[in-house]
Amino acid sequence: MKKLGMILLFGLLVFVSACGGGDASSEGDGNASGGSDYTVGIMQHVEHPSLDAATEGFKAALKESDLNVAFEEENAQGDAKNNQSIASKFVGDEVDLIFANATPSAQSAANETSDIPVVFTSVTDPEGAGLVESMESPGGNVTGTSDFNADAIPNTLQLIKDMGYDTVGTIYNGGEQNSVTQVEIMKESADELGVTIEEANAATSADVKQAAESLIGSVDAIYIITDNTVVSALESVIMISQQEKLPLFVGELDSVARGGFAAYGFDYYDIGYNAGQKAIEILQDGKNPGEIPAEYPQNLKLHINEDAAEKMGVEITDELKEQGKIVQTQQE
Repeated sequence: MKKLGMILLFGLLVFVSACGGGDASSEGDGNASGGSDYTVGIMQHVEHPSLDAATEGFKAALKESDLNVAFEEENAQGDAKNNQSIASKFVGDEVDLIFANATPSAQSAANETSDIPVVFTSVTDPEGAGLVESMESPGGNVTGTSDFNADAIPNTLQLIKDMGYDTVGTIYNGGEQNSVTQVEIMKESADELGVTIEEANAATSADVKQAAESLIGSVDAIYIITDNTVVSALESVIMISQQEKLPLFVGELDSVARGGFAAYGFDYYDIGYNAGQKAIEILQDGKNPGEIPAEYPQNLKLHINEDAAEKMGVEITDELKEQGKIVQTQQE
């Protein structure tokens, strides 16, 4: 019995030691040994593949540099109050730079500090969101990369029109500046093409399925823009689209890989990586964020999901195959 007691005590000590071994949300630079010269706070609004890819791109750029960096990572889980708390925490921790992934996170960071450099990504309208004075001359302590390509929405609606769909449903969170801007652009493009837009609002990810169901019977296609709330629950829309044989057009290449039918988009990893390069200019070269131009994404691509087309009853013509890259749904 004494021997058994010693074994149990040893196991308990090992467990306690493991649980107390540092902050699980912190990640050191792979190039670094020992302490870090810089601490970068990473705040991401919500978890979904596109934003995740942007964060990975950002970290990759810094890890490839000569900088010795430690990362503190926090996810707001789509909650505005969490964004505020995370920004406040990073300011209190006196991090050297804040990387803010998505509009709500970027706004919280910019509102919380005018001293610590803030680099954003995945922001559709940096000027409209009040983050920069202009893309060319941001001013203040903020710069970054947008996820808005001016051709993406018009090109998508043109594709929808060319495929014979005249009434398009869209779901978005009216509380996201990012989404409001895109829907306004969508309506303008739709008016020019003679396409009707039917809107459904989803304030939280839990509302997405019901919003998708509300469109049944009144639309012949669905188009989901880069709305973080809806994209985080995209599987609900995919399910409805398959059941009702409604082609689902999306705003991100990652969403095509998840089961959307088609998208004009770009790699979010790339805009995250470009944001990381701006962070290097700030930390390594001592540049003022406000003097580093913010930028829009380039290299727009058309991806078409063959599996999704079959499940949604869409015929992929030879002409369409020539326009875009055919992909398959990623398996979990």
